[in-house]
Amino acid sequence: MLGHLLLPEIQEMIRSADFVGLRDAFNDWQPVDIADLITDLPPGDRAVIFRILPRPLAAEAFSHVSHEEQEALVRALGDEHTAYLLNAMPPDDRTAFLEEVPGEVTRRLLNLLSPEELKIAKQLLGYPEDSVGRRMTPDYVSIRAEWDIPEVLEHIRRFGRHSETLDTLYVTDKRGELLSAIRVRDILLAEPETTVRQLMGNEVVALVATDDQETAVQVFKKYDSVALPVTDTSGVLLGIITVDDVLDVAEEEATEDIQKLGGVVALDEPYMRIKYTGMLKKRAPWLVLLFLAEMGATSAMARYDEEISGLPALAFFVPLIMSCGGNSGSQAGTLVIRAMALGEVTVGDWWRVLRKEIFTSVTFGVILGLIGFVMVVVWNILSRGERFGEHTYRLGATLGLSVIGVVMWGTLVGGMLPFLLKKFNLDPATSSAPFVATLIDVTGLLIFFNVAMLLLAGILL
Repeated sequence: MLGHLLLPEIQEMIRSADFVGLRDAFNDWQPVDIADLITDLPPGDRAVIFRILPRPLAAEAFSHVSHEEQEALVRALGDEHTAYLLNAMPPDDRTAFLEEVPGEVTRRLLNLLSPEELKIAKQLLGYPEDSVGRRMTPDYVSIRAEWDIPEVLEHIRRFGRHSETLDTLYVTDKRGELLSAIRVRDILLAEPETTVRQLMGNEVVALVATDDQETAVQVFKKYDSVALPVTDTSGVLLGIITVDDVLDVAEEEATEDIQKLGGVVALDEPYMRIKYTGMLKKRAPWLVLLFLAEMGATSAMARYDEEISGLPALAFFVPLIMSCGGNSGSQAGTLVIRAMALGEVTVGDWWRVLRKEIFTSVTFGVILGLIGFVMVVVWNILSRGERFGEHTYRLGATLGLSVIGVVMWGTLVGGMLPFLLKKFNLDPATSSAPFVATLIDVTGLLIFFNVAMLLLAGILL
């Protein structure tokens, strides 16, 4: 908000080359506000801001800029400025940025790092993609169990300046193995003669560097933590992962699931950045598959061409049948997929979900079926008996019973398909709403026409 209000003044200072005034103008700004301003400026002005800012402030602001803007700034700034920004960035933020840029750019940027930062960068990039190791930072404060409170406070004063967070201190032994985690609050409130060992708990919650990032989201949610330690498989402390990084992971995973639910292969880039050919590759396969699947509905109607000819009024109800089945299936599928993502439902809960969906689908089907029956009767009355004539009640019953069957079928397919995919280690989100709706369209028509043949025997040719 601040950047938006002062944007005209900032641009005027850039145009008039008032760089001293521009530098002074940012003295009281927060790095995140500067990052917001950068996105509102024309591309040519963004590099100017980073060149005139004090370097520590520029480095902090750079960490808050989106990856796309970071890449553009790196191209605009010289190697000297870029090297400082990269070396000053928190290791976890730098890793996230280096993951996004093309491989040849990554190699060039790695060459700008100091030997110490290069070692850290290569270590973090060496972990599997989408693992906790890619998101952790080695900037933390560790202490020893035998230290007393004055020793701990002195250690914090010496090494805490560069820590990602000082909310928690981590107790390690001589081999670096994690023993416990202690809140700084407990240190500050303890008596001077107290030792760290006396404050240690019996259990410490930690992540393993090779854990999937989704695991970190669930653990943070369960323990309501600001930061968690990350160890190797033998328990040696490697770094910490903070809640801001986990929130980024949660956002990425939610975005991916939403895109899949919409019948789109998850985009690897932001919407405005992905190229035309990339968008075609992500969306066209699903559209083609769904189109071919919908041809099944056409085939189903062609199969019952004689029945429709015998009673053309049946065709009036086809859109209703297709929509109620697809909607009920999409609704159930979306709820189950989201429950799985939140950890509320596991594969072992399929039977409980099935029972729940059976009862709810019957209820929904009866409600919609009654509405359909009444609609047919009222429609015929308003047309003074000319619309359906003597077949009104049998047509109403056909529609009502078909709706009950289609809604039940759609709900059960939508609710159970995610479990089937999960059982075969596939992403449940791929059972997207369009896919479920298309599947139910075809089978729903089969249910409808078979009910019609049963109840309207003697009327249909």
